[in-house]
Amino acid sequence: MNSVLPEYEAHTGQALLARNGQYLTFILAGEEYGVDILRVQEIKGWDRATPIPHTPAHLLGVINLRGTIVPIMDLRLRFGLSPVDYGPTTVVVVLKVGTATRERTMGFVVDAVSDVHDIGGDLLRPAPDFGPAVDLRFVRGLASVEEKMVILLDIDGLVGRDLDELPAALQ
Repeated sequence: MNSVLPEYEAHTGQALLARNGQYLTFILAGEEYGVDILRVQEIKGWDRATPIPHTPAHLLGVINLRGTIVPIMDLRLRFGLSPVDYGPTTVVVVLKVGTATRERTMGFVVDAVSDVHDIGGDLLRPAPDFGPAVDLRFVRGLASVEEKMVILLDIDGLVGRDLDELPAALQ
């Protein structure tokens, strides 16, 4: 498949499980999640986003990041978790995301950044199969790190549809 991001591919969880690498981990509702560190552009403190009308509730709006308009997504809302007031540990993780046709820089509001972990294939496990009622297309796998479970996200799978549905002014 031709794609904008070399890492983006039509895949199964098994294909992604073979990848070793470093993952930035962050906290959402007491659970630890991780994203491929090569996708991270920066981590910044929370600052209000400018709302954009007619977007889903989990898309908070946009920020101006050194001249680039960056859409901001609240991962708590995207995952269907309870909203919380943003506090001193709330940050925006700015990531490069993509679909088969385009790439975009997006910011993701998380409760707190946790750590960077080297996670090899021997630590990765596929996400359990919960059947068709549970959408796991954005879960790359699970890893047991330092006595805790880390949910590794496929950020492209998570935001692909949102990225394609952004208003034309944000694309």
